[in-house]
Formats: sequence, C-alpha cells, structure tokens
Amino acid sequence: MRRRSFLTGAAAVAGAVTLGLNPAARAQRPGASDLPDLALGDHPVVGRVRARKAVEHLRVLSERIGQRVGGTESEHRARDYLASVLRDLRYQVTLQPFAVPDKYLSTLTVGGDTWNAAASRFGALGVTATGPVVDLDTGASLPADLTGKVALLVNVPTGSTAVLDAARLGAVAVLVGRVSTPPAGKTGTFSPTLPADVAVPVLGLAQVHVERLRAAGPVTVTASTTHHTGLTSYNVIAERPATFPSRDAGVVMVTAHYDSVPGSPGANDDGSGTVLALELARVLRHLPTHHALRFALWGSEEQGLLGSRHYVNQLTDADAARIRGVFQNDMVATSHGPATAYWLLSVDGGDNATTAEVAAAATRLGYGARVHGPVPRGSSDHVPFHERKIAAANFSWRGEGGPHELEPLYHTPEDTIAQNVSTDRLQISLELIGAAAYRLARTRG
Repeated sequence: MRRRSFLTGAAAVAGAVTLGLNPAARAQRPGASDLPDLALGDHPVVGRVRARKAVEHLRVLSERIGQRVGGTESEHRARDYLASVLRDLRYQVTLQPFAVPDKYLSTLTVGGDTWNAAASRFGALGVTATGPVVDLDTGASLPADLTGKVALLVNVPTGSTAVLDAARLGAVAVLVGRVSTPPAGKTGTFSPTLPADVAVPVLGLAQVHVERLRAAGPVTVTASTTHHTGLTSYNVIAERPATFPSRDAGVVMVTAHYDSVPGSPGANDDGSGTVLALELARVLRHLPTHHALRFALWGSEEQGLLGSRHYVNQLTDADAARIRGVFQNDMVATSHGPATAYWLLSVDGGDNATTAEVAAAATRLGYGARVHGPVPRGSSDHVPFHERKIAAANFSWRGEGGPHELEPLYHTPEDTIAQNVSTDRLQISLELIGAAAYRLARTRG
C-alpha cells in the first residue's frame, strides 16, 4: 500500500511539471487579484480540487440529513456517512465517542412541511399538540380564552409571564419567536427559559418560521417535543501515514466540525468545512509527504467545542508534540455578498505554522488581497489546540470590517446550499488550505 501510494504521488508530481509548462496554468485564477506564481507542489493540489465534488457531499449532509444535533440520531447519520467516504478513500478511520448533555428538540408541522426547532425544558416534553395558531405578538394583551389554540408570541420582553399566562388560558402549545431587524442577522431556534414549568409544549422558533407562519394567515399546526437523554457524540478521525521515512514522525491535521445547531441544515456552518476536508482527503491521499496526514471531523462543536476538547484532552504529550499544525475550517463558503474577506484567525492573533502557510499559499495563488490577518479570534475548534501549545488557526469567510461580521443566515434554518453557499469561495478555500497543508506536510522537521 505504501509503495502504491508513493508511486501514485510521484506520478502526480510528474504530471504537475507538464501542467506547469502550460501557459493556462499561469492565468489569473477566478477571484484572484494577481497572477499566480505556483510552486511545483501546488500543482497536484490546486489543479485537482473541485468545489463541485465537495458540494456533492454537502447535499447529503445539509439536504438529505439536514440538522445534525450533537449526540442525536441526525448527527450519527452524518458520522456514518463521513466514515464511509473516508474508508472508501483507504484512510484508517477511527470513531471517537464522548458523552454530551441532554437535548430538548421539537418539530412543527405546517401543512405538508415539517420544521425543526428547539424546545423549552420548562414545557411539556414527549408530547404532541395540534391547534389553530393565534398570533399574540409580544403578549402584552391576551384574550380571555385560548382553549384549543396554539399561541404565537414574538419578542416577549424579559420578565414577561406571557407564556405562562397563555398556557393558563387554555393554549395547547406555545410558540415563542424572536425577530430582529437589519442590520442584525436573522435569529435561529432556541430553548426558551421560563420562570416556572408549564404543562404544554413550548417551542423556540427561528425568525423564518415566524415570518412563514404570519405570511400563511390562519393555519393549523402540530407541535411535538422530545427530550433526548444519555447521548453520545463522535469525532471522526482519518489518517494516512507519511510516504517518506521521517525520524520526527510528525502529523498535519485538516479539521472541521460536522454538527449543526437545532433547526439548521448547517450548509455553511459547518458543512462547508466538513466537505472541504473530504475533498482534500481525496486529493491528498496518495501525494508524497514527510508527515502523516490526519483529517478530523468534530462532533458537538456547537455545544462548546466538546468534540475537539475531548480529542485534545486525551492526547499524550508525545502525541501533541507530533502535530505540526491544525488547519480548522469553519464557514468557508458563504455566498453573503459583503463576506469578501478570507480571515486567518488564531486565538492570540499571532502567526504560526498554519497561518503562515495559508498566507504564503494566498500569495503564490494570487489571492493575497482577499486574505486578512492573522487576528485574534476563538469560538472554534482551534482553541483547545492553542491551549495545548499546538500551532492552530481557524479559516473563514467574513466581512471586511472584521471576523465578527457574519452572514445574516448564520445559525438559522436558511443556512442552505441555495441560500448560503458560494462554490467560488469554496473553491478558493480548497485551494488555499490544500496548498498550505500539503506544503507543511512536505516540509521536513
């Protein structure tokens, strides 16, 4: 297997020489501001990565599976798909389990559509209720009788007892929504916190759910809640060894989280990073390297980086010392117009092996004007590695004003391929991370 991998990699590099002699290879790349000046090792990567192939995986994750809530069956379906793809690529795949907290989830059936949302742990769980929706706005004024109705409350003020009052007046379920106005982003689903328990299901809807309910006019819905207990989430780890003998036996990691928040199909966050890793696993699998390549797809990031923290916590000091760099990819394909900056995000804002390699790759490929940073930013799976003093950074498309400028559809049911994924930006991300990770994997020491 090692001999075959080496020979295949050597053939890929030989092919790159021919590609390098082709004038088309020196043409300015789509989305680039400068002409490329590719190194020999860049060709077998940037010449082969394809965003359209990555999107094929993304359709499975965000459309066929949909929301991928940590520890639940939806995340497990994604786990099995990812492991199958990586095993087919002949990687050594390990599933790493870890316990995660309970989940409070819900569904809302409206006509022929079923929407996923979160539920309140203060409401009735494991129940289903059906009734006509009554829009009560903020709940400042309630009718005398809500018997058999499903109450819709929106932007309920802090300290309000409107949810409790609606249940007391006979509502069979309460739908709680939050609606923001531009320039703020749209709101996602959430688990409402109540001052006391109620005996009816209470759902936390996303802004788009509220908008659709109000646009539908009089409508009857069915609300169901579920309490998921005893949950186990999984990291999916895939590795191939170095092709050249190396005394230091180092490892280069390309990573992303594959779970999503409740109610969101997570196309950009972080289906995009996940399928970037799958596509690079395909392209890099046989290329010659001095270090091993490891692809890690984290479970339960959205609950507080649980998967990556578990992984880092179980590393021995010797294991940690082997890791030359961790390229974490979180939200690498948004189609949001103003998100034109590709950010290098290290926890402390300092340069390290990963940010330096991506910046260098951007210069070679002609994307230098698109790349910003490094600047300080946590909030993703590079954080546990940084805390262990391992070179790591997160890479993401955001607004020019700073990495806090996320797309409006972040963490919402509208984070879909159609509404929030750019294949052009995904292609750039693939080329940058692929060229950077491969160069680091080829570097001795």
